[in-house]
Amino acid sequence: MDNTEKVKKQKSKVVIDASVLEIENLKTQLARALADYDNLRKRTEREKDEGKYLSKLLVVSRFLPVFDMFEDAQKHTNDMGLGIALKVLQDTLKDEGIEEIKVKEGESFNHETHEAIDTIVTNEKEDGTIAEIALKGYRFSNGPVLRHAKVKVYKAE
Repeated sequence: MDNTEKVKKQKSKVVIDASVLEIENLKTQLARALADYDNLRKRTEREKDEGKYLSKLLVVSRFLPVFDMFEDAQKHTNDMGLGIALKVLQDTLKDEGIEEIKVKEGESFNHETHEAIDTIVTNEKEDGTIAEIALKGYRFSNGPVLRHAKVKVYKAE
């Protein structure tokens, strides 16, 4: 084998080694690009879900006082049409994943779902129990609270 052939083989080996390195570099770049794309897709989906949640939160928050007025009106009248409208509103809330926070007089105050708007000082009732429900609270189904239930709480003298 003469010198020319040796040089050609060495050049071929150098070209092959450079090609292998370039392929490995391109594979690494592709893997990073795919990971970046996957992260972008996940972030976009998460932001889309957050946007839906915030939109629903805004609309329902503005809708709850109207719902409260319908409930108050229903307590003072036997209007069948109002009852039907109230039922439709309740079903709409339920369909949107909104549920009432169940509160009973006599149960313990829970700062996560209740908001104390007043205290009633007495020694006849247990300290920190709910005396009265002033306004219903709502939450997303097993999720964040939309509006805390507004309650009056017993306080020991």
